[in-house]
Amino acid sequence: MTAMPQSPARHSTSAIGMIVLSALLFATMDAGTKYLSAFMSVVMVLWSRYTLQAGVMTLWVWRKYGVRGFRTGHPGFQLLRGVLLLSISALAFFGLKLLPLAEFTAIVMLSPVLVTAISAWFLNEPVGKVRWLLVCGGFIGTLVVIRPGSGLFGASALVALVTMVAASAYSLLTSRLAALENPHTTQFYTGVIGTVLLAPLLLSQGDALPATFASLSAAQIGLLCALGLIGTTGHLLLIMAFSRMGAASLMPFTYTQIGFAAVMSWMVFRHAPDFWAWVGMGIIAVCGGATAWLGRRR
Repeated sequence: MTAMPQSPARHSTSAIGMIVLSALLFATMDAGTKYLSAFMSVVMVLWSRYTLQAGVMTLWVWRKYGVRGFRTGHPGFQLLRGVLLLSISALAFFGLKLLPLAEFTAIVMLSPVLVTAISAWFLNEPVGKVRWLLVCGGFIGTLVVIRPGSGLFGASALVALVTMVAASAYSLLTSRLAALENPHTTQFYTGVIGTVLLAPLLLSQGDALPATFASLSAAQIGLLCALGLIGTTGHLLLIMAFSRMGAASLMPFTYTQIGFAAVMSWMVFRHAPDFWAWVGMGIIAVCGGATAWLGRRR
């Protein structure tokens, strides 16, 4: 019996659900990374995460597709995506040590501005005047968050801005690959590339490795493993969402990560953004929500 194809509305609804869930998972992963940064080096945290992702996806791809599941027709794209994600992860590690979780997330949320701008050219997606105005509004909201005198304006904000540029390129490439490759295959290569690139850096730490891991509590080791599963699931959902809906239409929904990050920042670190930071994040959220509504109506 042949399965009935999904309607466009149901297809887009599932994509929106995936992107919002991935935003929740990414906020959770950032909170866990910020917590672990006090106990472990960036190389240890990232290598553990990518190795777990590589192992999980190897078993999944082998069981579901066999040998053919590991074949890729775009090795260059896969390598570039893996390098971009590893760069984002490393930048986020240092950025989260310098900035509060919610504010860092808000700055990185400038990414939809670049994605919307470039997707009109790179992916040939239509972007109307109203959507451009709303995207510019999100940009203004971000400037309110990192305003001079906030304590965020400076080198720490620069790290977040560089992360945002890398995240924009990663989102566009992920959107492109989603139409070309099996999402499980893509996730497999992302994990393997990160593991291989980090291995020499990990080995260079020598005797510090056993001592560091021995000093971790069972809860911290469990969190380290959980971050690998959370990151794997979040990025898999991101690819699957992009395979169902265009990048320009989906990126505004990533603004929900700001709200998730603000809640976790309070729950885990007891940090609440100040008044103007809330104003800026509110502007970003309203503009993102209105942009999303326009996409759904179209």
